Amino acid sequence: SSRTIGNYNFVHLTLHGYNYINTSRGLESKRKYQAHRERREWLRLLCPMRFLPVSEDSEQLRKAFVGWGTNEATIISILAHRNATQRGLIRQDYVEKYGEDLLVSLDKELSSDFERAVLLWTLHPSQRDALLANGATRKKTAGHYVLVELACTRTSRDLFQAREDYHARFKRSLEEDVAYHTTGDFQQLLVPLLTAYRYEGPEVNTTLATSEAKILHKKISERAYNDEDLIRILTTRSKAQLNATFNHYNDLFGNPINKDLKPDPNDEYLALLRATIKCLTFPEKYFEKLLRLTIKGFGTDEEALTRVVVTRAEVDMQRIKEEYYRRNSEPLDQAIEGDASGDYERMLLALIGHQSF
Repeated sequence: SSRTIGNYNFVHLTLHGYNYINTSRGLESKRKYQAHRERREWLRLLCPMRFLPVSEDSEQLRKAFVGWGTNEATIISILAHRNATQRGLIRQDYVEKYGEDLLVSLDKELSSDFERAVLLWTLHPSQRDALLANGATRKKTAGHYVLVELACTRTSRDLFQAREDYHARFKRSLEEDVAYHTTGDFQQLLVPLLTAYRYEGPEVNTTLATSEAKILHKKISERAYNDEDLIRILTTRSKAQLNATFNHYNDLFGNPINKDLKPDPNDEYLALLRATIKCLTFPEKYFEKLLRLTIKGFGTDEEALTRVVVTRAEVDMQRIKEEYYRRNSEPLDQAIEGDASGDYERMLLALIGHQSF
């Protein structure tokens, strides 16, 4: 039997194997080094150097499921400290030994927010993104932001793999589902965002950046927010090129582009445009704000909290934590401790690198 949590049905999932720099070269090299150092430190926190062989991980997880009650502490101590490759190997070993997908066993034993966090985390990232995207297509406004996150904060290869897994899981393309469930301006923005394969390199054409900054300003001044050129620039240019364009926009016209996209704070399409730009340029700021609103708002949005922690844990969580502290004068782990509880809290804290774990 299968169980659906929210919009996520976790049963019967298949396991897929699968120079014009605007700033100085010195600064660019420093940023690359800093990003590498942050990722190395984050992986050290997330995945201790000593860990059990895959076969022992599988056996320990199986023992956690048998007998009276489930040993949630064992599940957290193993899965929350294994990276995507290791988790995939554990799933392969587990199904070979016990004839059942690890996801199915977890689905039988766990419940509520803790279950959703563990299941999403255990999935391969591209499978997870495909599942999140499918749920988002049916959620209208709230789902639009999830789709923007997927389109704008993943690498081009990651997004392509998620679309491939979407094909395999749902027997349809992601873009056809998004086109079917959206209309008007939202459709014109989301479909090309999700089908883009952006160049990932650092090169920037400053002449083009200046030219396209002027195009963006003209369209925004005319309130032509759905103009073909505006959409083309946002959905096709590399992130480095867009950063240069937005910097030129600020220098030429005296305002950040997102400030000029706020004539009506209640306009949902303009809010989505601003989110798109923020995700493309400063994803850590986008996710910090989302976490802040999720935790400090009226009632906790556990689905959003889980999504951010699970999807960013192996990517840029250290930067998000630093941004959260800078913005709120409170460590993220303290905020989560005050808002979540039980095994769900312990799982989230393990994933963000809380030192108790």
